Amino acid sequence: MVESRSQRRGGGRLGRIAQKAAHIPTELRPVRPGMSGGHYRPLTEGQCQDVYNTAIDLLETVGMGSPIREFVDVVTAAGGWADGDRLYFPRGVVEGAIATAAKEFVWHGWDDDRSLEIGGDRVHLGTGGAAVLVLDHETRQFRPSTSRDLYDMARLVDTLDNIHFFVRTCVTRDIEDFYDVDLNTAYVCAAGTTKPIGSSFFNRQHVYEIVDMYDHMLGGEGRFAKRPFMVANNTFVVPPLRFAEESAECMVAQVETGMPIDLLSAGQAGATSPAALAGSLAQALAECLAALTVVNLMKPGHPCIMGLWPFVSDLRTGAMSGGGGEEGVLNAAAAQVVNWLGLPSGVAAGMSDSKVPDNQAGYEKGINITLAAQAGANCIYESAGMLASLLAVSPEALVIDNDMMGSIKRTIRGIEINPDTLSRPVFSEVVAGPGHFLGHSQTLEMMNTEYIYPDIGDRRTPTEWTDAGALDMASAAHARVQSILASHHPGHISPEVDASVRERWPMIVDLSG
Repeated sequence: MVESRSQRRGGGRLGRIAQKAAHIPTELRPVRPGMSGGHYRPLTEGQCQDVYNTAIDLLETVGMGSPIREFVDVVTAAGGWADGDRLYFPRGVVEGAIATAAKEFVWHGWDDDRSLEIGGDRVHLGTGGAAVLVLDHETRQFRPSTSRDLYDMARLVDTLDNIHFFVRTCVTRDIEDFYDVDLNTAYVCAAGTTKPIGSSFFNRQHVYEIVDMYDHMLGGEGRFAKRPFMVANNTFVVPPLRFAEESAECMVAQVETGMPIDLLSAGQAGATSPAALAGSLAQALAECLAALTVVNLMKPGHPCIMGLWPFVSDLRTGAMSGGGGEEGVLNAAAAQVVNWLGLPSGVAAGMSDSKVPDNQAGYEKGINITLAAQAGANCIYESAGMLASLLAVSPEALVIDNDMMGSIKRTIRGIEINPDTLSRPVFSEVVAGPGHFLGHSQTLEMMNTEYIYPDIGDRRTPTEWTDAGALDMASAAHARVQSILASHHPGHISPEVDASVRERWPMIVDLSG
């Protein structure tokens, strides 16, 4: 049989070297978790100070509504005051909390080799969301999300190198009881991947129950607190400037159990926060500083991420608009101002308004995630898989976005300038020799350390692409999804542990098959 050009192109010496790329040490790979961002700064130093001063003024003079008793107790004991339904935070109390707050912490993975160091200017990308729909690739129709969908997406992310953490992507609509939802979500996320995970909680008691379950899975009481691999996504606020009671109570339990917290403020500009982007940013900062203050008054240094997630509205309709350029610059500014305070930062980027993984999804995700990453956001949530302004998720989009995030991470790394990379001796050798760089030892050495190659992105000629079946990216991603789900079955939760968990807790999803 005569080989096609595309088959020949993948062979040879360069092809064999490319196949070894996955085996090179992490520190030598062209992209990796935790690379430094912070090159893009939409705000000046003075503007960061203005946003911060406005946030402090809001906490001192407007305060936060609906505080729970634990919050009132610690804030008033520190010098704040309550008046009716509002709790007021003096500047000194807030700045004392900033001083004691954790500046860095480890977000553990079940596999410690996949743990992440959160803080500084280190950038990590991952999932998130509470999608209620899943896009079916074959029918191009949406259907309700299930616990099996959540498990399958965790399994997918477990294999996708450029997605660093797995926060729940969809809700388990096949389960009705809130207790069962929280327990099954927590278990499915932990069983589907050894990467760091995250979820949210309906009820304070559920937090204690899930930590008890994790201790059981890890082999003893207190094990989770020593290596917490789940971060709580806690949307503690009903914007503007009002605590959400049940989420606030969950926050107390999360502090007590040693669970790191992503303190989420998600006002929507023009609806639940000002239409002016600067005002929306100041509100988000004020709300997150209020939460950071009460956490650090309860337990100084408890690990938290300042999750400023200021959303944007399409002011023609009032609907959320997750993919616009306004969202991109607002997220970048949110990351910048939190990093300016020296605190761990988290934003939401990648919330495309497109309903399918198409050109609209590509440009919306690419712009927004790149700006957040270049600004140095420590954790970028929603960055893979999400569609329809967070209403839907797509397994194929997870695979596509993994490719995209590799390219984005390469832009974060930038260009290293040193005598070796400036290549002066190489020019002399090539000019005096073959006249090209293809076979030079530097080219062969650097092809897997300087360059990143797409997993499913297509770089063939039109003829080669046509000969190979002319698949568009979504179809190529669908084939990859099917292959991964058919072959990848994480085994870090043994059958014996799975059985013992099911004896004690109401687990609904079947992890087999």
